[in-house]
Amino acid sequence: MNQCQETGQTEDQEEVTELVCQEADLKDGQMKEVTVGEQKVLLVRTQGQYSAVGSKCSHYSAPLIKGVVVGTRVRCPFHGACFNVRTGDIEDYPGLDSLPCYKTKVEDGNVYVSISKKFLKETKRVKEMCSVAPDIKHTILLIGGGPASLVCAEILRQNCYQGRIVIITKDSLPPFDKPKLSKALNVDSISILLRSDDFYQQYGIEVWTQKEVVSVNPANKEVKMSDGTLQRYDQLLISTGCRARPLTCPGSDLKGVKLLETYKDAKELHGSCLGQKVVVTGASFIGMEVASYFSDKAASVAVVGTTRYPYERALGPEIGQLSMQMLEEKNVKFHMSDQVAEIRGENGKVKEVVLKSGAVLEADVVIAGIGVIPNSDLLAGSGVEVDSRKAVIVDKFMRTNIPDVFAAGDVTSFPLTIRGDQMVNIAHWQMSQAHGKVAALNMLKKSTKIESVPFFWTVLLGKSFRYTGYGEGYTEIIFKGKVEERKFLAFYIKDDVVVAAASLMFDPAVSHIAELMANGQILTKAQAQAEDLSWLQM
Repeated sequence: MNQCQETGQTEDQEEVTELVCQEADLKDGQMKEVTVGEQKVLLVRTQGQYSAVGSKCSHYSAPLIKGVVVGTRVRCPFHGACFNVRTGDIEDYPGLDSLPCYKTKVEDGNVYVSISKKFLKETKRVKEMCSVAPDIKHTILLIGGGPASLVCAEILRQNCYQGRIVIITKDSLPPFDKPKLSKALNVDSISILLRSDDFYQQYGIEVWTQKEVVSVNPANKEVKMSDGTLQRYDQLLISTGCRARPLTCPGSDLKGVKLLETYKDAKELHGSCLGQKVVVTGASFIGMEVASYFSDKAASVAVVGTTRYPYERALGPEIGQLSMQMLEEKNVKFHMSDQVAEIRGENGKVKEVVLKSGAVLEADVVIAGIGVIPNSDLLAGSGVEVDSRKAVIVDKFMRTNIPDVFAAGDVTSFPLTIRGDQMVNIAHWQMSQAHGKVAALNMLKKSTKIESVPFFWTVLLGKSFRYTGYGEGYTEIIFKGKVEERKFLAFYIKDDVVVAAASLMFDPAVSHIAELMANGQILTKAQAQAEDLSWLQM
């Protein structure tokens, strides 16, 4: 019998036990979805041993049976979260929770799974966490209300840290699911909160909203707020993320010129664009998602981009052209290899957008998606090193050059394992969560390096593009399937090695590639070129 049982479960609790398969049914590395008392369970065989865990990813409930098993990990097919099949514990992100884990036993060639009736309906599990102990005089401050801060706080509590934890965010909401904002702007605030108020209270995590840190003084170990108050710390995490780069052309201060950063921005954009003429400047991932969202809600949508195709540098011209074509079919107009020269208004409000090419676009609302700036201004005079782009420089342990000051997430430049420790700035939700975990463990002197493989997704008109690796500097793209048929897998090649992969309707290929990269495997150009994709279990 394996040792796995749900937290708090004891032997004498009433259980539901089902015969789920024969011992010979699965080979090592295979999995099967079975049912125990109406609950779907993922049954996996690894190293000759059967394990059973929850069947749905704790992030967005994707069916893990469609994912990939490598060693003792199952990786979600949609967004790349990883879980240990022996314990159910989450090992890589996105998502916060672990999977429920069930008892298995093999008798006379039959495989049985048992679930306590008490846990039958549960599909995810919060790892055991401690809370604050009032007599411990140690404070960890986490500046920024994003995924890095939240994961850092939770990992600290999961590892028996009982000092004070304070998350400080200038947002009006506690940590929320920001990737949803550009994909569905009219979301209810409650539905995107990552944790409830009760959760923070239960585990003694203070969340200060609408508070901004304006300076850091490492010599005194204190930070200063915009209201002049000071807060001491013993250890500090800078996870302030990035802000949207504003337009600077004439007319950029007119009413109707918008950025998308906060929940409030999303709600305002939704309200102000319905039935209106919308111009999106910047064919970035955010810009394209916003254009996709408004394609059936605005009177018209136009996208202005400086390259030939949307996200041409990141994904290449073929995928960029396809994404453009998808939106053109929904009457989105593109003005590429161009940029905004001037925004003209009437009575202080946007009326039209003039492009460098001379084209004039009617507009009621202009949305800027022209890149981001790391929020590191608060570190001026602190001695904390930043690079030429203003990103905070950290090592593999998420440490800055100043003792007891760590940094994580989009604001950082960090060494990327799969690219030989090249310093990179990667604004991925999943990577920010991985940073938060590594920072927490190193705050507790549990030496841990950041070795996560970047994983990213974007959604256009309900279709998800998935991406893993780091493709900067790629010299060639090898395609499987056909881009024009909207079902493909793309390998990005540099120096005869696969450095990244992207897909549409080709799951779980990208997840499998991410897992192979995470295991240190070098994928070659020859493998990508081969007709036989059995190495990908396709």
